[in-house]
Amino acid sequence: MRLALSSAFLFLTSFCPIFSQAIQESSKETPLLQKATLQDVVNYAIKNQPVIQQSLIDERITENQIRSRLADWYPQINFNYNLQHNFIVQTSIINGNPVKLGVKNLSAAQFTLSQQIFNRDVLLANQTKNDVLLQASQNTSFNKTDLAVNVSKAFYDVLATSQQIDVAEEDIVRLERSLNDARNQYNAGITDKIDFKRATISLNNTRASKKSYEEVLKSKLQNLKALMGYPVEQELEVSYDTLQMEREVTLDTLQNVDFTTRIEYQLLSTQKKLLEANLQYNKWSYLPNLSINGAYNLNFQNNQFTELYNRNYPNSFGLLTLSLPIYQGGRRRANTKVAEWQIKRVDWDIKGLQQNVNAEYSAALANYKGNLGLLLAQKENMDLAREVYDVLQLQYKSGIKTYLEVVTSETDLRLARINYYNALYQVLASKIDVQKALGQMNY
Repeated sequence: MRLALSSAFLFLTSFCPIFSQAIQESSKETPLLQKATLQDVVNYAIKNQPVIQQSLIDERITENQIRSRLADWYPQINFNYNLQHNFIVQTSIINGNPVKLGVKNLSAAQFTLSQQIFNRDVLLANQTKNDVLLQASQNTSFNKTDLAVNVSKAFYDVLATSQQIDVAEEDIVRLERSLNDARNQYNAGITDKIDFKRATISLNNTRASKKSYEEVLKSKLQNLKALMGYPVEQELEVSYDTLQMEREVTLDTLQNVDFTTRIEYQLLSTQKKLLEANLQYNKWSYLPNLSINGAYNLNFQNNQFTELYNRNYPNSFGLLTLSLPIYQGGRRRANTKVAEWQIKRVDWDIKGLQQNVNAEYSAALANYKGNLGLLLAQKENMDLAREVYDVLQLQYKSGIKTYLEVVTSETDLRLARINYYNALYQVLASKIDVQKALGQMNY
């Protein structure tokens, strides 16, 4: 009895560290980001995104559910108490004479102790506890990986729009200078109003484009904040190094696909282990359940309520119970077959995953190579467009070229720069898809 009480006490106190840890974690607040890099954004999202926090809570729930199931292995101690007053004592006929059986006041207290010796439900919980915990952890890892991919792409999307704004700002400075040159030449009588008006049109168009980019950026920042779990009312300023990103576009395209590194495979593998344990559980349904029970009863009886507890009539017993279901209409055999077919089905899920991963990798790699080729072409175009613009600008000031040619070259330069930065972020985003397909984005 003392051992049983000690075990129960240790079982209850084991919950305290988990609850304490959960309270401490929930009380922590992640500081806001200042000039956030990609890694900062991903780390913040993993700590604050509601889906991830829900997954972590699910892990805690799973831990305690397992503890609850395993509690059946411990001795179960219970206490019952009742107090009864008979207004009319029961009467029985004995040898033709009415006889009152019993007393007016009854009270009983019962201590019971039960212990499972063999129970397939508890045995299943004990054998699968590690796999169930692993599955909960893998679900969290899957959500983190998916979140990291989406946040990274949203981050690059924000950078692409930010870069368009930067290009527009530089173009505005350049166009204002060109407008001033055209105005001076017009005032000097060298050119007519056409160059001056063309410069004004280009400047107005660029300012309108910048305004449009700024509105788009607001929407993309809100989308990034939503993915991160970042406060909507707080400012989020992203930081990036274009030269560093240019160095990060490279990727080994000769890597072999190993679908076993994917978190999806690990989830299916754990699911298969649990299904195999479920099959064994159904096979155990042919075995008996065995348990022991015992009770000690305190019985108090007296016609006088004030003297009810003066005398006790105790009794106690011990009980060994063997329960064996003999026939259940074929239910056990049907459940076993269901468990076997579930294992075969998850085998096909694994095979389907392998095919999908190969196809996903091929598509991601092709997309990456195409974007990389486009990036190299756009870089060359940007360098050429800048060279052409610089030459035409000098020739226009010397009176050799018309302002129309300058406007055209300026437009080509702006588009070339925008196309280059868009291509850069597309390459980085497609690189993430390749890494995900290779199973290199696991968290």
